[in-house]
Amino acid sequence: MRVTTLFKEFFDSEKSSGIALIACTLASLFLTNSSFGDSYQDLFHIKIGSHSIGHWINDGLMAIFFLLIGLELEREIYKGELSSIKNALLPIFAALGGIVVPAGLYLLFNYGTPTQSGAGIPMATDIAFALGILSLLGNRVPVTLKIFLTALAVIDDLGAIIIIAIFYTKTLHLNNLFIALGIFALLLAFNRLKVRNLTPYLIGGVAMWYFMLNSGIHATISGVLLAFAIPFGNGDKNSTSYILQDFLHKPVAFIILPIFALANTAILLSGNIQETLTQNYSIGILLGLIAGKPLGIFILSYATVKLGFCKLPSGLSWKTIFGVGLLAGIGFTMSIFITLLAFENETIINNAKLVILISSLIAGLLGFFTLKQTLKK
Repeated sequence: MRVTTLFKEFFDSEKSSGIALIACTLASLFLTNSSFGDSYQDLFHIKIGSHSIGHWINDGLMAIFFLLIGLELEREIYKGELSSIKNALLPIFAALGGIVVPAGLYLLFNYGTPTQSGAGIPMATDIAFALGILSLLGNRVPVTLKIFLTALAVIDDLGAIIIIAIFYTKTLHLNNLFIALGIFALLLAFNRLKVRNLTPYLIGGVAMWYFMLNSGIHATISGVLLAFAIPFGNGDKNSTSYILQDFLHKPVAFIILPIFALANTAILLSGNIQETLTQNYSIGILLGLIAGKPLGIFILSYATVKLGFCKLPSGLSWKTIFGVGLLAGIGFTMSIFITLLAFENETIINNAKLVILISSLIAGLLGFFTLKQTLKK
């Protein structure tokens, strides 16, 4: 199977980013629970303009992360695994199963309670961690498995983005929304007119982000919209989309995501851990990520292949699909991101983050050892 240079760079940067994320998470946990804890947490509440540092990170820097996800999704649609309907159907159905089943398990324990808004938490996959753990298995991992996991995770994150836009919008300011969409339409017109210079797109992207931020819809959505406005052309090294995606890989992997981890894993390890893990929202997150993800991905993949809608890629077996499903249970970045939108109570947010870390660790270990037993050396 032909693999593009950009996919290799994307895979390499994501797997290296996983290591950086682990280091930053451990550092954040240590500082929060040390004598510097209060000062460390206060750092992210310092105001710059009208927003805190934490707010700028989550609404500003993460928009760039979503821009990169959008560019990768665009490439997958035009030239990658999703460019052929036959190839695209399997990761699409797998991602759908990995969204619906975890959300269903969460709602089983939380429907009708104040924490039912957390149903989106176990839906998403952390690409950096999932690819990072897959890379530990070395050359025994077939290229088809790397591509399948990447396509699955990207579609998964797209699903999370849509859910954020629809279900986590509390107040809607239509004037600002229409201005943001008007800017998006203007950028699409630039695309149709074959304007290849990045400058007008980046200026328009910042303006779209500002009005989206003030519309009530989460500002990071503007990153995905901007990605699809930027010209793809034939996707070669001279295309505008390629140039921007290639430029963003390392800053996102080694600056933006580690900063997000530092700001959002400042978790106080206090109180009764057993009591924390037995809360309804905790059980929902644990079951959603550890059981819901692999079951949803496996069941829908198996059903669609057996019904003849798609076929299993060469080099993969049902055991490897289940192993990938376990790796997809590593929620981390996206799950924490949705937690911040779903809950307002600081104790619940703190506990949910801790449960996400524990669930992601368990899912990652189970996925690693399942694939290690399954894949041939």
